[in-house]
Amino acid sequence: MTLDIRATVQQLLPGIRRDLEDLVRIESVSADPARAAEVQRSAEAVAALLRAEDFDSVEIVSAREDGGAPAVIGHKAGPAGAPTVLLYAHHDVQPENDHAEWDSAPFEPTERGDRLYARGAADDKAGIAAHLGALRVFGDDLPVSVTMFIEGEEEVGSDTLPELLRRHRDRLAADVIVIADSGNWDIGVPALTTSLRGLVRADIEVRTLTHAVHSGMWGGLVPDALITLSRLIASFHDDAGNLLIEGLHSGPAADVDYPEERLRAESGANPGMEWMGSGSAVERLWTKPALAITGLDAPQVEGASNTLVPAARAKVSLRIAPGDTAANAVECLRRHCEQHVPWGAELTFTVVDTGEATAIDATGPAYDAAREAFTEAWDGTAPVDMGVGGSIPFIAEFLETFPDASVLVTGVEDPDTRAHGANEGLHLAEFERVVLAEALLLRNLGSQDAITE
Repeated sequence: MTLDIRATVQQLLPGIRRDLEDLVRIESVSADPARAAEVQRSAEAVAALLRAEDFDSVEIVSAREDGGAPAVIGHKAGPAGAPTVLLYAHHDVQPENDHAEWDSAPFEPTERGDRLYARGAADDKAGIAAHLGALRVFGDDLPVSVTMFIEGEEEVGSDTLPELLRRHRDRLAADVIVIADSGNWDIGVPALTTSLRGLVRADIEVRTLTHAVHSGMWGGLVPDALITLSRLIASFHDDAGNLLIEGLHSGPAADVDYPEERLRAESGANPGMEWMGSGSAVERLWTKPALAITGLDAPQVEGASNTLVPAARAKVSLRIAPGDTAANAVECLRRHCEQHVPWGAELTFTVVDTGEATAIDATGPAYDAAREAFTEAWDGTAPVDMGVGGSIPFIAEFLETFPDASVLVTGVEDPDTRAHGANEGLHLAEFERVVLAEALLLRNLGSQDAITE
């Protein structure tokens, strides 16, 4: 009898959701040292779920001898000669921040309307649940061999991921890698993520004085650090908001319409606010560099003394376009700052961290199998090839470590998921489609001999 995958997913969904909710209740905030035990408990819970699915091997691993962030690796064999598929997700989550901003307790999964709300309900514990759900459809009759790799430090930059990939390369090698850490174009419209911007974060400090001096005695002659820093920051853009840092790469984006009303609704932009920059919306969001100031060190307004501020510092977040490199972007940003700091002020430029941009050539039999599966799961709606303005630097690590593998970037999120923010929510109907699509993908990959040729 032919397996009815759609009906099987519907039967399995209550159990899949229970397991997801149990994972969500674990406060696996990797950025909080006080909750390191919770991150470990989360890894142990994931390992237990894999063992319950009769995986051939399951191990919690770390790249550091001092018991660093725990990742889970498990393997379950399929038919002889079948492709091997690596399923990636991460079990750590972002801090929940101010509980008062949440409409329900952040670590107690709560259904309201068509969503399940909690920290990690989407990003990325739903990715783990989607992988498990797809595997449960087939039980011990998998059409492919499967390796699960569930990371434990994605939300703090995946610092040890390269070492994990190096140490466990043979165990993680696969024909197809499915990274469930992105999203879909819209409710009812699936997507494959084919490009992501990279990231350079740097601290820039300007100093004009060795110490603060009276603004009346010296104002008009000596520049204060705040005005100096403001002029440097202003030099990054022209009046229209286009970036003026020379040497950065820009590229074309997919021909996708992003309606004005949707842009405003999803961004939270004020009604009268104008957009910055030029080019199509998706170019500005996906394939052109963008710069923001995400932090300032300066005296607060309340209680400020009437003196010239001697030093001020800003954190710069520079998103770099696919096709560029972090090394090039660092040098372009550094050179611009050196050339545009006014009045001979002393400049200190410090790189905080970097991440490479990613561009995926989404052609070939694995991508054909994915598009067929997504179209079937979404009742005839074909997936969009989507760019992402944010960064998932570890994808470049997978591409470099496994150059012959087909890397598919999928996910459970939608434009209103609010990942990393208060009231993060998983759209339950879309989650069912994600589970169905992944099960159909495994079926399709198991029937395509070309993937392993």
